[in-house]
Amino acid sequence: MGKSSFSKIIAATVLLALSACATPPRHINDVCAVFDQNDGWFDNWQAAAERAEQKHGVPVPVLMATVRKESGFKSNARPPRTKLLGFIPWKRLSSATGFSQALDGTWAQYQSETGSWAARRTSFADAVDFVGWYHSKTSDTLGVARNDTYNLYLAYYLGWTAYGRGNRGDAGVQRYARATEKMARDYAAQLRQCAR
Repeated sequence: MGKSSFSKIIAATVLLALSACATPPRHINDVCAVFDQNDGWFDNWQAAAERAEQKHGVPVPVLMATVRKESGFKSNARPPRTKLLGFIPWKRLSSATGFSQALDGTWAQYQSETGSWAARRTSFADAVDFVGWYHSKTSDTLGVARNDTYNLYLAYYLGWTAYGRGNRGDAGVQRYARATEKMARDYAAQLRQCAR
């Protein structure tokens, strides 16, 4: 095989792997389907979620439900833009971006505390590790159990300071946290089935 043929094969393989990473899963309410669609050697989501669970002690279903609720497994998810004069696209509501919808400051804190300076919010493996790190800190500093999806998500959504002061959000935020809790239960049941 010639050098140019080998280069073309490598380029095609990298392009295929990158395009697979950019495509969000089609069945986001089925964790087995999410993992099946992203089980390549280049970016194995199940392995990344399991590594985050082992590292931070937060169960895979909790991690995956958080990412599902935050971004729908879209690597480029961002908050909508506000409108200037009602129709001109303007600033975004926050700096949240990527799979985990991590804010700039919190992401910088994660990078600093973990030494993960090359971590990107658009990388699933980095984002799920971030979610595990965040939930683990919530557990350590605020006493929330690592499998208490409802309260972990409230702290994730509201931030450590607000949650620590007793803020539990409005009825809409609490509904969202309950939906995340249900998603984690559904994911746990699905994982038991797809593991067979």
